[in-house]
Amino acid sequence: MTETVAAREARRAKEARQARDARRAPEARRAPAPRLAVEPRAVADGLSVRDGLSVTDGLSAAGSQPAIEVRPAVETLPGSPVDADGFRRALAVHAAGVVIITAQSDGIPAGLTATSFASVSLDPPLVSFYVDRSSTTWPSMRAADHFAVNVLASDQAELAARFARKDIDRFAEPTRWRPGPLGAPLLQDVSAHLVCLPHDTVDVGDHILVVGLVAEARVHSAGRPLLYHQGRFGRFIAHP
Repeated sequence: MTETVAAREARRAKEARQARDARRAPEARRAPAPRLAVEPRAVADGLSVRDGLSVTDGLSAAGSQPAIEVRPAVETLPGSPVDADGFRRALAVHAAGVVIITAQSDGIPAGLTATSFASVSLDPPLVSFYVDRSSTTWPSMRAADHFAVNVLASDQAELAARFARKDIDRFAEPTRWRPGPLGAPLLQDVSAHLVCLPHDTVDVGDHILVVGLVAEARVHSAGRPLLYHQGRFGRFIAHP
């Protein structure tokens, strides 16, 4: 029987579909890729857990690839997430080290006490601290081409309090200091000095994050540090 044109076209179309299905079959048998299911407003940073996320590790259907499911642990609360007084009380429980940041601009020394000092990176060597946007000291320090971090020892509570006061000459007696290798004031009798070059500044809420590239670091004493806890300065006592 002679094949009609329509039948021939239908047969060719069927053969073409069969050929495509045959090519796709090996791909369909491959193990599925790891799943990452992220709900709205949920962010996963690598495999770490951030901002109330819960991460579940397991095996996929193929038994060889990890399946990761990320979901919010709590619902987003409307309005302000926490009241200001409760937030301050919670932060006061955390003990922090105390440093004094010093700089010199137009030949005039300036400095302020900070309890937000932290290391940021080893390579490159970076450190950071926060300063209130309303600070009257920071504008002159920001104009400096470098600054120094003075890590205070446990017996320097009065010095820390002095550099937190307003409307006084913080570098007058009894403050003891000398110019550093680049000019920034270095306070005497501190545990360590770090001389830093400005690396970055970022506005964060009502504060400014200041990041410095460490150009010089010197340890003068490995004694006990000065701490700030519950609104008071204190000493660190190690467990026996």
